[in-house]
Amino acid sequence: MQSIPVHQQQAALAASWPTEGPTMAVLLPCYNEEAAIGQVVRDFHEALPAARIFVYDNASTDNTAEVARKAGATVISEALRGKGNVVRRMFSDVEADIYVLADGDDTYDAAAAPKLIERLCSEQLDMVNAARRNTSDQAYRPGHQFGNRLFTKLVSRLFGERFGDILSGYRVFSRRFVKSFPALAKGFEIETELTVHALELRMPVAEVTTAYKERPEGSESKLNTFRDGFRILTTIVRLAKDERPLAFFSTAAVLLAAFAIALAVPLFLTFFETGLVPRLPTAVLVCALMLLASLSTACGLILDSVSLGRREMKRLHYLRFPAPPAAAFPWSRETADSATGAEDTGRFGA
Repeated sequence: MQSIPVHQQQAALAASWPTEGPTMAVLLPCYNEEAAIGQVVRDFHEALPAARIFVYDNASTDNTAEVARKAGATVISEALRGKGNVVRRMFSDVEADIYVLADGDDTYDAAAAPKLIERLCSEQLDMVNAARRNTSDQAYRPGHQFGNRLFTKLVSRLFGERFGDILSGYRVFSRRFVKSFPALAKGFEIETELTVHALELRMPVAEVTTAYKERPEGSESKLNTFRDGFRILTTIVRLAKDERPLAFFSTAAVLLAAFAIALAVPLFLTFFETGLVPRLPTAVLVCALMLLASLSTACGLILDSVSLGRREMKRLHYLRFPAPPAAAFPWSRETADSATGAEDTGRFGA
């Protein structure tokens, strides 16, 4: 049988990994980050000397892969464009007990990683989200801040209020989170999926505030404010339909029924006065809208049962994996606090 290069790559990764003791992996998705990736790899090497650093080059057209390799990272290529595609590949390939996910643009504080991991292990969490604290006007543009607050509020209303920054690209995960995450997104909406996955399975999570700085000179943002914002909004709507079908379709049913009633009131008034229904097309439309409202409610009830079954299956798959190792991290809380200056926001759920 002919061997497949991707499978050979996965086998090589598994064979090169230590077999004793808990393992940590730093995952850095990159696209044209030649100006920043070298420093990011060095910073994570310094902050987490026991971790193995993986840079996934997403079909870059510059020297991102070469710079990352010289800095000491394990470099793997992913030709399918989009951050979501890269994260899905990362979670499939890499086997570890603790995963650190960050961007390769040198905007996140690598020195905060010890505190994030220490919090994950000491409290047996599945995800620690690094909420961004802006340190520069150029780092976090006002439009992006507004969009983040808007989407965070929307997700909080739909799935639960446990995070203050749902779009952060800097997170620490347990193995059971990573291996139970379906990863369906293609692009930057992957952060929304990560958040909703934790909320839907009611995982133990926390959020810690960390510094967020501007990109280094020569590094350009890949975000498109309106295009990516629309994709994130579309993802939230899709997740609401998939995970909250009864609420989603009931809302549609209420809107359809309200529109039908608004059209029907003049017809009833005319009928009571004259005994006639002169606007027959409107009457037919009212009946059609009420039928659609009834069908929408029925779809919501049926799909709610399907969603419950899917959620139970995901929960059972999640429980196949052990909790993060409580004694995996060698730094103490005091050391981590003094080294990073990161702030706990107090958001935690079991």
